[in-house]
Amino acid sequence: MDIKIIKDELQDIIQGKSGNSQKTLIQAIASYLGTSQRASTMAEDDKHYKQEETKSLINYIDQNNLWVNDKVNFDLFVSEGAEQKVYIKNNKTVYKLNDSIYYSTWHEYFINLMLNNYFFPETSYTLVGFCNIDKTLYALVEQAFVKANQPTNLDQVKEFMEANGFENTRNHDYYHPILKIILEDLHDENVLTQEGVLYFIDTVFYNK
Repeated sequence: MDIKIIKDELQDIIQGKSGNSQKTLIQAIASYLGTSQRASTMAEDDKHYKQEETKSLINYIDQNNLWVNDKVNFDLFVSEGAEQKVYIKNNKTVYKLNDSIYYSTWHEYFINLMLNNYFFPETSYTLVGFCNIDKTLYALVEQAFVKANQPTNLDQVKEFMEANGFENTRNHDYYHPILKIILEDLHDENVLTQEGVLYFIDTVFYNK
């Protein structure tokens, strides 16, 4: 596909202009937070910015009835990383609770979800709603359950990324110089291999 078309499609998705199936709850909230961001007098790196953004997001959740604390069976816990907790929903799907700790803003987190869904539709995220657990706000997303049946070859990951225009900047981090997109942490726990196919299950995108 032409790189200009990709750039235009990405900008439409990120700015909430897309009229296709990408127009999801994820995009609606990203658009809402983006509007709040533009109206704020604080810089994103202000330590109080995310606190105020979280209050605004909670207001949106309240108004749109997006609390889903009862959705997750906490007995079906699978794993936990620095960023999220994973639970089995059924034999095809997992739930992931994410508190956006890797991101300076919630808006960045939702941009990450949209970029993942654009580049890796086979492991796309669906936003189910939000949970308040021990006074911490979590987004609850649903994703296809991928069961690896062979080790991931990181050289193969690098080849795949470079074939798609991404440069390896250091370790498991990549950058697309034309699209201005950063993709980090593509180690073998975040990229699984099933029947020789790579599945990107935990991506950390940044729109530079």
